[in-house]
Amino acid sequence: MPIDLFSSSSDSVISPAARCFAIAPSDSEELPFVTKAIYVGEAGNVVLRSLSGTDFVTFANVQAGTIIDARVRQIRATGTSAASIVGLA
Repeated sequence: MPIDLFSSSSDSVISPAARCFAIAPSDSEELPFVTKAIYVGEAGNVVLRSLSGTDFVTFANVQAGTIIDARVRQIRATGTSAASIVGLA
């Protein structure tokens, strides 16, 4: 196992992500972790619900390689055309 020089540091919302995970958009399931941001690998629309939001919001025409700095709890399948989405937590 590699040495983690930051193992004694506390995690915060502005710290780099310690966990990265593939996101499969779903109309019913929330993400396993609330994100610090999401990475969009293939261009398209992203329909998401933020941590404290009650409604879904559409990020339209997101370009491939974009990082959306948002604390996200769900990415909806309906309306999301972007792909290869990665959660950064």
